[in-house]
Amino acid sequence: MYTANPKSGSAFDASAKEPGLHIWRVEKMKPVSVPDEMKGKFYSGDSYLVLYNGPDGHSNLHIWIGQNSSRDEQGACALLSTHLNSIPKEKPIQYREVQGNESDVFMEYFPHGIKYQEGGVESAFTRTQTNNEQSSRHQLYQVKGKKNIRAVERELSWTSFNTGDCFILDLGEKIFTWYGGKSNILERNKARDFATAIRDTERKGKAKMEIVVDGEEPAEMTAVLGPKPVLKEGTAEEDIVADQKNAIAAVLYKVSDMMGKMSLTKVSESSPFLQDQLITDDCFILDNGQHGKIFVWKGLKANEQEQQAALKVAENFISQMNYPQNTQVQILPQGRESLLFKQFFTNWK
Repeated sequence: MYTANPKSGSAFDASAKEPGLHIWRVEKMKPVSVPDEMKGKFYSGDSYLVLYNGPDGHSNLHIWIGQNSSRDEQGACALLSTHLNSIPKEKPIQYREVQGNESDVFMEYFPHGIKYQEGGVESAFTRTQTNNEQSSRHQLYQVKGKKNIRAVERELSWTSFNTGDCFILDLGEKIFTWYGGKSNILERNKARDFATAIRDTERKGKAKMEIVVDGEEPAEMTAVLGPKPVLKEGTAEEDIVADQKNAIAAVLYKVSDMMGKMSLTKVSESSPFLQDQLITDDCFILDNGQHGKIFVWKGLKANEQEQQAALKVAENFISQMNYPQNTQVQILPQGRESLLFKQFFTNWK
C-alpha cells in the first residue's frame, strides 16, 4: 500500500536523502510514497515524482505526467518538486516526463520496462492490494520497443494484437507471454523479462509463466480472448535518431523576467554554441524542440525564485512555440549539465 508522508514540516521524510530510487504519487495534492513492488507501474490518470539519488552524490528529479492527469495534480506535482529540489546535497537535474515520451535517463531506472494502467487516484491500487484481488482481474499488455521498452495496458481482445509485437496476458495465477510471428529476438527477451518481473514483484513468485508462439495459443488464452481471428500485420520499430544529429536544429535564448511576462532574447540561432554565452546571473533556454527536447539552464547566481519558476517557463515556451505537449524537458543547474546539453557547445569545459 501507499504510505502517507508526515503532515508536519517537509512533505518528504528523511528517507528521500537515501541513495536509490524514490517514487511518490500525487494524491489529493500530497505526495504518497510508492512501495518497491509497484515501482515501474504508472496510472495514466495520475502525476508522479521520481527522485534518483546516485552513489556519486548526484541526483535526478523527474515529474511524470499521466496523459489523463488533472491540471490540479500537475500543478501540485510541480510545487512539490521545489521541496524535493532542496533535499539532495547538490541540486538535481530536473526532467519533465510525459506518458509515452519518457527520457532515456528515466527509462534506465526500469530495466524491465514501465507499465501504464488506466485509472487514477480514486481507483489506483484498489485492485492490486492482495494477490487474490490481482488474480480476479485479467489484464493484457502490449510490449513494444527495442531500447526503451514499455508495456501498455490494452483492451482484453484479439483486436489489440498484431504480428509485429509481443503481448503479456496476465490471468493472475498464470502469465502468458505471446510472441508475434514478426517480433524480433530482442523484443521477445524483453517481454519475457517483463512477465518475470510481474511474477516476482506482483505475484511474489507464485504465478506460473508460459511462453506462447503465434499460432500455438492454448485453450486458456482462447477461453479469455475468444476464437483467434486473422491478426493485423505488425510494423517494424523505427530506429531512434542519434541525439548528436539534433545539434543542427537548436536555438539558444536568454530568458528575462521569469516571474512576470516571459521575455526571450535570441542569443544564437544555430549550434554549436559557445560556453561563455551562458551567463551565471541568468537563465537560458536551449530549444531543440523540433527534435522533441527543451533544456532550461539555471545560472548559479540567478535568484531562487527564477530557478523555481524554470518548469513553468519551459511549459510556457512549449506552448508559445506550438510544440507537442509531450516535449521532453531537462532543467539543468549550472555545474550539472547533461551530455545531451553539452553536445550543442564547442569544446565544453
